[in-house]
Amino acid sequence: MLGAGLFLAPTLIRAGRKGVSANDKIRVGLIGCNGMGYSDLSAFLRNSEVECVALADVDQRVLDRRVADVEKAQGKKPKGIYKDWRRLIDDKNVDVVIIGTPDHWHCLQLVAACEAGKDVYCEKPLGNSIEECNIMVRAAERYGRVVQVGQWQRSDPHWQDAMDFVHSGKLGKIRTVRVFSYQGWCPSIPVKADCPAPEGVDYDMWLGPAPLRPFNPNRFHFTFRWFWDYAGGLMTDWGVHLLDYALYGMNVTAPRSIMASGGKFGYPDDACETPDLLQTVYTFDGFTVLWDHAIGINDGAYGRTHGLGFVGENGTLVVDRDGWEVIPEKVSGKQRMEAVELHKSYGGGGLNLHVKNHLECIKARTPQACNASIQIGAHIAKFAQLGNIAYRTGKKLTWDGATFHDAEADSYLCKEYRNPWTLPKV
Repeated sequence: MLGAGLFLAPTLIRAGRKGVSANDKIRVGLIGCNGMGYSDLSAFLRNSEVECVALADVDQRVLDRRVADVEKAQGKKPKGIYKDWRRLIDDKNVDVVIIGTPDHWHCLQLVAACEAGKDVYCEKPLGNSIEECNIMVRAAERYGRVVQVGQWQRSDPHWQDAMDFVHSGKLGKIRTVRVFSYQGWCPSIPVKADCPAPEGVDYDMWLGPAPLRPFNPNRFHFTFRWFWDYAGGLMTDWGVHLLDYALYGMNVTAPRSIMASGGKFGYPDDACETPDLLQTVYTFDGFTVLWDHAIGINDGAYGRTHGLGFVGENGTLVVDRDGWEVIPEKVSGKQRMEAVELHKSYGGGGLNLHVKNHLECIKARTPQACNASIQIGAHIAKFAQLGNIAYRTGKKLTWDGATFHDAEADSYLCKEYRNPWTLPKV
């Protein structure tokens, strides 16, 4: 998901780069060069010590375009240009692997990069199943790699300030946290016929461990996220950003129970598998977290398209990517606390700050200092998966951190990989 203002033209990136000695260079390779993957690489290239030495993508058209973009950005082409991502992992010139592929590929690629002794920046959500997330954490820890997950709001200062206010206790007892994402810019996708894959696309490699299906343009670039084979819809796309801050603000981890309701209510006949509207209730001791999403409409809570509302006895703190404010609670005409006017986002770009944090941690070899460490990324990816599993089973579920103790729900804990790909063992 690409936030506003994150992309700069390659010529502007190059203009801001300064000379750095070869010994101080951090050499990066990007797997998955379309969309957010290249936005991540662009953020890396804004740092003078970074050089892109390799690119990998299954779509030759995307690969050719990004080779040209990198040349404009840094003044020379990357030496390693691959259709098979495994060749990039084998490339001894690569120090850091950026993973910008669809969700179903993240586990295999991250584990392989860690085994090869490379640090990793992995797009969110970290994994496409709960067990994949567990495996990825074990790999990063076993091989001592510095992994940052692409939840860049973790590096955006106004979010941190909002959480400091929540933790101050001024809101009083918080009964619920409303977490919402209403994305009007993101419409449904019409049904399209299966067809041959575009020329230059290695479709079998694009599928990888996912089930073998005929090529369909709806299941390809960007819109793959609306199909269970590859992703988890808006819940795992936006949810990992926003639900992360619900848990952070409330200092909690696992809920007592999860239940969900929703469906294809706005677009019942479109091609999406994931719900266009979903409400999920996570119940903790003394409060709930409510997830609420819709595509194709913008009418979220508090007049916003996305964000969180920490609903306290004294007032409600509302935060989104534009800033945060506190709305006082009024009962019988009496205001329980002072309003806090909107504190706008400070600018500078959360993604740019996120990458800087990652580079600092790489230099210092301090993986736990990453603002979105692999442990943080894994936990919230699993939390979002809990909501999707509750929706898909239609049950109120309990979770003990490892199992639901429900055969149907437990069947969703791990993906079955298509031969010859196998789930990594770490």
